[in-house]
Amino acid sequence: MLKKDEFAKNSKAWCGLNKPNMKEEEADVILFGIPFDGGVSYRGGAAEAPDMLRKNTLSSTPSTERLKYYDELNIVDAGDFKDGTRDEIFKEVETYTEKLVRAGKKFIMVGGDHSVTIPVERGINNALDEEFGIIHIDAHMDLCEALEGDPLSHGSTERRALELKNISGLENLFFIGIRSIEEDEFSFMQENKIQVKTAYDCYHEGIEKVADDCIKAMSKYKKTYITFDIDALDPAYAAGTGTPQFGGLTSRMVMTLIEKLFTNLNVIGFDVVEIAPSLDPSLASMFAGRKLLQEIWGYWADEIGKLKK
Repeated sequence: MLKKDEFAKNSKAWCGLNKPNMKEEEADVILFGIPFDGGVSYRGGAAEAPDMLRKNTLSSTPSTERLKYYDELNIVDAGDFKDGTRDEIFKEVETYTEKLVRAGKKFIMVGGDHSVTIPVERGINNALDEEFGIIHIDAHMDLCEALEGDPLSHGSTERRALELKNISGLENLFFIGIRSIEEDEFSFMQENKIQVKTAYDCYHEGIEKVADDCIKAMSKYKKTYITFDIDALDPAYAAGTGTPQFGGLTSRMVMTLIEKLFTNLNVIGFDVVEIAPSLDPSLASMFAGRKLLQEIWGYWADEIGKLKK
């Protein structure tokens, strides 16, 4: 069940763009949180992210790194999905996401561990009568059939996506930033062609070429969803996450990647997951996630003519 805390009801939240009294159908962007981290295999803490992000957007501005402003963009914070079993929460998220996509609404989901992307992708699938693309930016591919016996774990996100009717196969998925692999994922990779650019590739090929290759592969789909695990970033830039991996993407790489993807593809939704504030007193991961959202809103504002240039 969606619940709004004091910050979700605050008009200063989300860089002053939050419209607590606006109807969802009038909003430019819908945002919701899933403070759930029961699907982790290592360290928890990601359930704290939605609340922490809200608190730390009260004083930030609706602007991009290129110093463009978009204070006329309307965001409705729908609140958090909480209080219930995992199955109950996931079903509610699936139904809600389906409603947003059917209504043609751009949306942002703040996790939670990466398992919470599963019901979001299911909801997108239910709403569409066409194939769509998924771009998975992460240190891990999350292609385990089950992790520690759990088929809904944060390591099984995209394996579950392969079961969707509008995901015909691995050609619908593109992975960026990968630098760790589980045993069953390695076996799966040996038997299947996976579109993946490792963190090594991103460094040696250059992030612009990686982005171009991804765009070329995903351009066949009219709609694309991007899921961003904060551990795609090197722990030097985002230490507060459950399963950090050395040798990741730099902040500059990520900003360039996001720019190219959002200006060349029709991105209907985005999530940022695995931010665990309690694992990093400096809150670097939280601030990284906040900056990503600020830039993404700028691209969407430009798309609908609300970016002040």
